Amino acid sequence: MSDEKCSNLEERIIEVAKSLFMEKGYSDTSMSEIAEKVGINRPGLHYYFRTKDKMFNAVFGMIVMSVAPKFQNIILQKDLPIATRVEKVIDVYYQMLQKNPYLPLFILREMNRDINFLFNAFRSLDVANFFEGLKTSLQEEMANGKLKQVPLRIVFFTFYSALIFPFISRNLISLEILNENETFEELLVEWKPYIVKQMVNLLCDDRE
Repeated sequence: MSDEKCSNLEERIIEVAKSLFMEKGYSDTSMSEIAEKVGINRPGLHYYFRTKDKMFNAVFGMIVMSVAPKFQNIILQKDLPIATRVEKVIDVYYQMLQKNPYLPLFILREMNRDINFLFNAFRSLDVANFFEGLKTSLQEEMANGKLKQVPLRIVFFTFYSALIFPFISRNLISLEILNENETFEELLVEWKPYIVKQMVNLLCDDRE
């Protein structure tokens, strides 16, 4: 099998595994089911991923690495106002979450199932340098007086709760909150400036 065909098949396996993990969760997804959906046998699947853990790490890694470098690049642009950076970060996450709308529920489910497994998967990605850089950058801006001194966990809670809740409650929103003929995507556009305002109020003391 050529390198190109191998690469294409591996990408297909990861996409199928991602779809099944999101739909059913890690525990209820089997290697046999993934192989069947891809259209190969179990030995063929094991050629690429010998265990379900390795496959999960590949799926999780693909998702994290689709946003981590972009996120870091935006936050480190200290010449940009925080409102602009927050808006750009939201855009990155919206693009990722619209491609993977069940990711927040999946993460919550896996956190409740086995938080250590999820953390180990994250650590295996070797992306600590990205997030350590973000942490250091924000702390420096706080120390220099450009941003308010706010515990980073509060920054995290405020941003991600506002960002992710529409995706977690999407079924409820679709039934009760959307106006007639309004789409979920239009609601996200309407909601984005409110997330930006929350973060600016949290971090900026009306300085930006």
